[in-house]
Amino acid sequence: MKENISIDKSFKFSLRIIKLYKYLCKTKKEFVLSKQLLRSGTSIGANLNEGIYAQSKKDFLSKMYLAFKEANETEYWLQLLVSTEYLNKEKTTPILNDCIELKKLLHATIKTTKKNLSIKE
Repeated sequence: MKENISIDKSFKFSLRIIKLYKYLCKTKKEFVLSKQLLRSGTSIGANLNEGIYAQSKKDFLSKMYLAFKEANETEYWLQLLVSTEYLNKEKTTPILNDCIELKKLLHATIKTTKKNLSIKE
């Protein structure tokens, strides 16, 4: 199979989210927000992978929208964890930047797919 940058980045991002979840649970004893972060952060890659085997281009587009929404949610949880001082802003910036990069990749994929399907925004 051809290399897919979005799939690769989302997988690596999921691994970082899992490590962050473990840190929050073990060190900070934070279980509620971190669980939300775990779910949304790992869901990005899951939806991208589902999109590979989509039944149609519209189904693919739907999966990309879901992944994009999960990336938005993940960004929210990261910002919330920083604002509540569970996470250090400087140490969280790299993973937050990776999340924003995934959002940009997904947005570009959605835009291109919509163009190919002749769907207007």
